[in-house]
Amino acid sequence: MKIEAFRTLGAVLRGGSFAAAAADMNLSPSAVSLQMKQMEEYFGQPLFDRSALQARPNAFAEEVDEVLRETFAKLDALRRRSSPTVSGTVRLGIIEPLQVTLLPPMLRWVREHYPQLDVRLVRGRGVELVEKLKTGELDAAVVTQPESGGSRRLAWTPLFREPLVAIAPPDSTEETLSELLHQHEWIRFDKTTIGGGLAARYVAQHAPHARCRLELQSLAALTALVSEGLGVSVLPDPGPQVYAVHPVRVLSLGKQGPARQMSFVCRQSDQENRLVQALRSGAKAAHARRTGLSIRG
Repeated sequence: MKIEAFRTLGAVLRGGSFAAAAADMNLSPSAVSLQMKQMEEYFGQPLFDRSALQARPNAFAEEVDEVLRETFAKLDALRRRSSPTVSGTVRLGIIEPLQVTLLPPMLRWVREHYPQLDVRLVRGRGVELVEKLKTGELDAAVVTQPESGGSRRLAWTPLFREPLVAIAPPDSTEETLSELLHQHEWIRFDKTTIGGGLAARYVAQHAPHARCRLELQSLAALTALVSEGLGVSVLPDPGPQVYAVHPVRVLSLGKQGPARQMSFVCRQSDQENRLVQALRSGAKAAHARRTGLSIRG
């Protein structure tokens, strides 16, 4: 049993599917599936519930991963200790919503582990940042991955899926999105973005009667308008920092609700670049800190 199979299991648990793990580990989905079957043969019991359309990790898979987390963490620490110093300048693009939630813990982690690495930040919309990556103006970016999977010229590493939520004025009483949009206007999240497109399709399906006169890209601005009672919005979860300033009612759209895939992306040729690898590790570790998970390299 190769040690990388255990890392692949961890990637499946992080990403929630064989496909996400394949992208994370730079393997094909069939290779991930084969590794998981080999692990099941090794342990003599299943790691996944395959009764549904998508295989789901069982409690034993979680137990195996938990046993190895500390070991892998120590191995990675030894590897970093024996590796040459990572220093230099690297250019990172990151979309606006993540500048408040993911970026601060990511930069803190990078500075703790690679103090000689100078990270230069570039803000912008996801499409713009991806184009700058292709033309060499950026070394890496954290953006929303297109539903099609994204350009094959680039290497995409899934970080987490971010659910969309409905937010309503704090004094509203309606219980469903349809009821809310009967009584309030729809304040639309920019439909030219991936998240905005997901939100627009969801509203069209569940509240086709919705009326819209305002459309913005800033999650903070959308939340502020809703907090003032000017309407209802469906958008990626802005997070507790924004809610603390602009109180709203937050309604979950359920397990079947829309979600956008947040991913770390770089050029295929830069996957082994140590500066880019440091950023990728920082992005994973930052998400782990936010969610209380244990994540590796």
